[in-house]
Amino acid sequence: MGDMEPDRELEEFATKLFGLARAGKAEQLCAYVDAGVPVNLRNDKGDTLLMLAAYHGHAATVRALAERGADPGLANDRGQTPLAGAVFKKEPDVVKALMDAGADPSAGTPSALDTARMFGSADMLALLRVR
Repeated sequence: MGDMEPDRELEEFATKLFGLARAGKAEQLCAYVDAGVPVNLRNDKGDTLLMLAAYHGHAATVRALAERGADPGLANDRGQTPLAGAVFKKEPDVVKALMDAGADPSAGTPSALDTARMFGSADMLALLRVR
């Protein structure tokens, strides 16, 4: 087993990547993805880079990751999707970006639709194309 240093370095690198996603640093984050970091990388809670960018309101980062193949339908360990997180946080630009990327408003627990209904958010329901 021996030296555990590479594992710590890898963990620190992953932590940096998730921080870039949270901060909406699309250019830096996508440079790593373009260099080979898996676009659907998950943290210890099952959150993807896309989930963190969406939850923290970074529509441009969401679009950049989606353009690189990030799956907008990947739920975290609690069954939450990026779209439901964006609806919960009332981030219309992020909701639009995720819908454009093919996110399913009825996926997840609770789904984006359920979340919008739970909070009586007519504007979010409209963005989810519910009439």
